Order: sequence, then structure tokens, then C-alpha cells
Amino acid sequence: MLEARPERVSKWAVLARLMAHIRQHKPRLALGLLCIICTNVFLLATPWVTGKYAVDGLQESITRQKLAYYAALIIGLTILQGVFRFFTRMLIIGVSRDVEYTLRNELFQHLESLSLSFYQKNKTGELMSRATNDLSNVRMLLGPGIMYTLNTGLIAAFAIVLMLKISWPLTVFSLLPLPLVSYSVRHFGKGIHDLTEEAQAKLADLSARVQESLAGIRVVKAFVQEKHEVAEFDRMNRSLVDKNRELIRVQSVFYPTMELMIGVAVVIVLWFGGRQVIQGAISVGDFVAFNMYLALLTWPMIALGWVVNLFERGRASMERLNYIFDAPADVRDEPGVRSDFQVEGSIEFRNLSFSYNGAPTLRNISLSIPKGKTVAIVGATGSGKSSLVQLIPRLYDAPPNSLFIDGVPVERIPLETLRRAIGFIPQDTFLFGETIRENIAFGVESASDADVQRSAEISNIHEDVQSFPNKFETMVGERGITLSGGQKQRTAISRAVVRDPKILILDDALSSVDTYTEEQILHELKQVMRHRTSILISHRVSTVKEADEIVVLANGAIVERGTHSELLARNGYYAELHQRQLLEEELESAG
Repeated sequence: MLEARPERVSKWAVLARLMAHIRQHKPRLALGLLCIICTNVFLLATPWVTGKYAVDGLQESITRQKLAYYAALIIGLTILQGVFRFFTRMLIIGVSRDVEYTLRNELFQHLESLSLSFYQKNKTGELMSRATNDLSNVRMLLGPGIMYTLNTGLIAAFAIVLMLKISWPLTVFSLLPLPLVSYSVRHFGKGIHDLTEEAQAKLADLSARVQESLAGIRVVKAFVQEKHEVAEFDRMNRSLVDKNRELIRVQSVFYPTMELMIGVAVVIVLWFGGRQVIQGAISVGDFVAFNMYLALLTWPMIALGWVVNLFERGRASMERLNYIFDAPADVRDEPGVRSDFQVEGSIEFRNLSFSYNGAPTLRNISLSIPKGKTVAIVGATGSGKSSLVQLIPRLYDAPPNSLFIDGVPVERIPLETLRRAIGFIPQDTFLFGETIRENIAFGVESASDADVQRSAEISNIHEDVQSFPNKFETMVGERGITLSGGQKQRTAISRAVVRDPKILILDDALSSVDTYTEEQILHELKQVMRHRTSILISHRVSTVKEADEIVVLANGAIVERGTHSELLARNGYYAELHQRQLLEEELESAG
């Protein structure tokens, strides 16, 4: 679950980011406001014409000309009202769509800039829920929320002024329920906000569960957990429905309360206004016009509850989006980076110590890798091998002045320059649901078909690709589900090689291929690694034995280093690893 907000902030502080976007559309919003004013002028003129002129005028004498005139006038006012209402929606709803578009782009751009630690703390499904459902709620706040707030306010203000003009005592009596309306809005609004926030959190949890279950469908089926997943989904879905029912219960009291207040006002007008007509204080036309204005106030009263609901939903959603927007990009370019820097490939760790989430991961690492050399790193699981190489492309930030590229602190090299110079194949092979060609050429827009094919030959995936019906245009499915583990790893190797990087990092990138295929890949990679700095991480001695230097890590520290023959002569950890693997190979051969 995404981290909770540290504290509740004011309504306007939550919406500050939205206000900045709204200010960019002030001309269109101002024009939209003008259209709302015109709409309501023609809307409010209709009861005045109907009551003050048509009803009272026709009481004096009824002629065909009068009927046609008043009918044409009312129809004309209605048409003009409709025209301006059309432009109102086009302008204000259009602004909400534009702001939604901008926010969605900014949100995705910010998500792309955040470091890996953010994604290790937060679930993908919850982030997706915020980027879809919550963003939609914010759009509703900006579009219908703003439009109906302005519309409701203007109708209420103008209608009450005209009602006062007709009869101020009758107006005062008809508005007696207003204080109760104000209290209801304040009371129910808080409950709607809290319940909305809880419902959105449960929806995010449900989205995260679905995403995890579908992404891990192979594991679910392999362990026969379909029924368990369905039951867990049912439990979370039921919890979401129950929370939404709580919200519906509050709303089901809120809206009838608004309607009750309107009904009370109508009864007061009929009783008190009817007596004024009988007494001659107001005309029949005035009474008709007054009732029409009161009817016009019915929608604003109901809309007030709907707008409160939109506002509270939108505010709760904006709070959830602000959590993402306010998350700092821990790994970023700092002032003083060398914009003209070109990576050549030498790497040096100087007394580097690194902790992740407070737990020491690497201790006093000092290691120099000259340009064009190949260094292998071996060690037990959890010894810090992956953590060490992830510091080079700054997937995590090393302490200042502890990691140098070509003699320059890595934090002074622009991120884009640094990462474009590195071909990185991580342990967790990820492929996009596109074609094999698009996966290999990912991030290299200039890659030609020849480049793609050559990199596929180096990784020994070319023959497999040629056996596919569509060859390099074969779709690999989500996360490369149509390929085997070894095929995915070899495709990932091709993706790194096609970049023609200055630094090549293979983090256990051959673990899913057999020994024979591994030898073929390493043979091809020798030509690639000859002119670039390379780092190999592997559990297999066969993978690392040809490296210029082998580094052995244990508990985050370097415990052995040297060539293959030197380390075997020391009879330490590396020699033990070598003997164990030789024994495993003999047993496999005997079997």
C-alpha cells in the first residue's frame, strides 16, 4: 500500500497545484464565465416574461398577436440560453480535459524520473489506480465542479434578487430552510470526503492485487492457487463494495435532505404567496414568476450536494496524486554537472560503503577497472554483487566522491550521458510486449536491421528468431511471456550490445542458458568486450574464468581478487566454488 500522508493539509493547499494549471487557462475560463452569465440572463428572463408580461398581459386581453409574440419571445430566450450553454460546456469542460492531459503527462514524466527505491516501496497497481481513477476524479472537479459551482452561484444570486423585487417578505419566508441546507452541506461533506478517500484506497489495493495476480499468472497456475486468488479478489472486492455502500448511505441521506428543504420552501410559498395574491399584494403574474424562480433554485440546491460530492472526491484524489508529485527524484542531475563529458570507460571505487534502507550492503570497496578490461564479480547470494554494479549507472546513488568514471565523480556526470554509455543487463530480465526487433533496439532509435541482427547473433538468439513465423517482427507478449527464460536473457543481451556501450554490465545474465549456449555467447562477447570495459556477475566459474580480474565478495566486502589461476592457487572461496561446480558437472555426466 502506498505510504500515507504525514498529515492532513488544508483544502486550498491540496489544490494549489491545480490552481497553477487553472491560471494557464484564464482567458478560456473567463469566456466560459461570460457564457454562464449570458445563459443565466436568458434563463432568468424567461420567468419574468412569462409571469410579469404574458400572464398579467393576457389577463387584460387575449389576442392571437399577443400569444404569438410571447411564445416567440420565450422560444427565442430558450434558444439563446441553449446556445450559450453549449459554449459554456465547450469552454469549461474543454479546459478540464486539457488540464487532465497536462497532469497525466506530468505524472507519467515524474514517475519516470523517480528512483528504484520509490517503486520498491509502492505497488504498481496502486500507482496505476492513482493515474487513472484519481485523475478522472480531479477532472470532474475541474470541469463539472467549476461549471456547476459558477452556474449555481449565479442562478441563486440573480433569482433571489428578482424574487426580492417581486416580494421581499415572500422571499424571506421561502429562504428560511437555507441555514439547515448550509449545515447539511458542512456535515455531510466531511463524511463524503472521508468515505471517498477510504473507497479510493480500497480500489487502489484491489488494482494492485489484480496486477500482481495477472503478472504472476504462471506461478498462480503452477501452484494451483486460482481458487485462492479468486477468493482473495472476492474478499477485497466485497470490502470495496461495502465501503462504497457506506458512501451511498451518506449520499442517500444528503440528497433527500436537500429535496426536503426545497419541498418546505414550496409549501411556504404556496401558503404565504397564495394569501398575498388573494390580498392583492402581488399579481397572479408575480406569483407565477416567483414560483418559476423558486423552481429554478431547485436544481442549484440539488447541484450543491452534487458539487460538494465532486469537490470532496476531487480533493481526496488530488491528495493521493500529490503524494506522487511530491515524491523527490532521489537520483537526478545536481548543479555543477559536466555537460560536455564523454564517457571513455574506466571505473574506480574508492573506499565505497553503501547502505540500503539503513542496512549496510557494501563495506569499504576499493576497486579500479581500467578502460577496456573485463572484471568478474562472484559471491554468495546477498553478498552485494548486484548492489555494486547498480551504483555505476546510478540506479542508486553512491556516497559522494566514492565512485569515479574516467577520474570524475559519477555524480558530476549528466545522467543521460552516463546511462547512454552503459549497456546493462539486470538479473530480472524484462521485455516489453512488442516485437523482438523493438525490444532489441529499445533506446537506440538509429539501430538498423543489420545492427539488430548482428547483436542477435552475438547473443545466440538469431537462430531462434529465424525459426519464428514472423522472425524479428514476432510479438513477444507481455513481459516476454511467449519466450523461454534463456531466450529472454539472450534478447536482453542483444539489447545491451546494440547500444555499442563503453561499459557493459552483465548481472548474472547467462543463468538461464545451458553451458553449451553460454560458451557460444561468451565466445561472441569476447570480440565485443575487447574494446570496452566489462563487468560480469555470475555463479558459474565457466562464465568468469577468462576475465582479466575476478573479485570475490562476501558480506558486502572484497575478500579475494586475482585471476582464475591465482585464486585457485589460494584455495579459498573461489577455489571451493570451482571444486563444487566440477563435482556437479561430473555427477550430471554420470547421470
